[in-house]
Amino acid sequence: MSESEPVPIHTEVLDGLALANELRAELGETITKLVGAGNRAPCLAVVLVGDDPASRSYIKGKQRACGRIGMESVEHILPASTSQEQLLALIADLNGDDGVDGILVQLPLPSHISSAVVAEAVDPAKDADALHPTTSGRLLAGTAELISCTPMGIMAVLDHYSIPMEGANAVVIGRSNIVGKPIALLLQQRNATVTLCHSRTRDLAGRCREADILVAAVGRPRMVKGDWIKPGAAVIDVGVTEVEGKLVGDVDFDAAIGVARLITPSRRGIGPMTITMLLRNTLLAYRNRKGV
Repeated sequence: MSESEPVPIHTEVLDGLALANELRAELGETITKLVGAGNRAPCLAVVLVGDDPASRSYIKGKQRACGRIGMESVEHILPASTSQEQLLALIADLNGDDGVDGILVQLPLPSHISSAVVAEAVDPAKDADALHPTTSGRLLAGTAELISCTPMGIMAVLDHYSIPMEGANAVVIGRSNIVGKPIALLLQQRNATVTLCHSRTRDLAGRCREADILVAAVGRPRMVKGDWIKPGAAVIDVGVTEVEGKLVGDVDFDAAIGVARLITPSRRGIGPMTITMLLRNTLLAYRNRKGV
């Protein structure tokens, strides 16, 4: 190899399911102790409006994950024709049900229902998805306990692999309320210097090349090229898009191998971690509500 050629880097590919199972086992142990002490099991209520196959699949995965750690789950499947008022009435019932600790309204919702109105209707004490404005405000203030599930899962990955955050340059592509903005805040709270990029960012590739930590969450398949990645960077790929029958991420995975220190794959990547943090939020909401 000539001196001008870069030395390939050993890229560690995250096994998100293995890490998620490790964390879920810890949650399960906590629930077993709580139930053994005479408490009821925590309960997550999931609401789905419509019959989107992907959403149904997600809900089934969440139900299985609940069952495996001893957490109860209830499912409310509503037709796509459900009005916003009917959905809000169900949420009000769940808010008032002392047997329900966490509430998740599966997104996306039909176009005639405002996701913002629905998010604000959920009791902040039961906000398992951490989308209520009060929950978001607490995250901004650095006092949140319930934190958006995907960003919290990303932070757990970075911690597990001992990725330095203090003083690091972090670049987040995507500014959604669900992933981009919350992960930017969490990284800032760990003393990273964060650049939040989006579709109108000038010289996006150049910004990415400065990143010690790169989070891609835009839903554009293989948008981040291999030469956008700083050698040795931690690359967190949140995007999942089906292309010709195959799930691909926002990062060109093959091109990132040998450049990134860590990368998350489209399968068994951040997805299992997101579900794990939903369980974590539900358990935390239960403990806060019950004082146990």
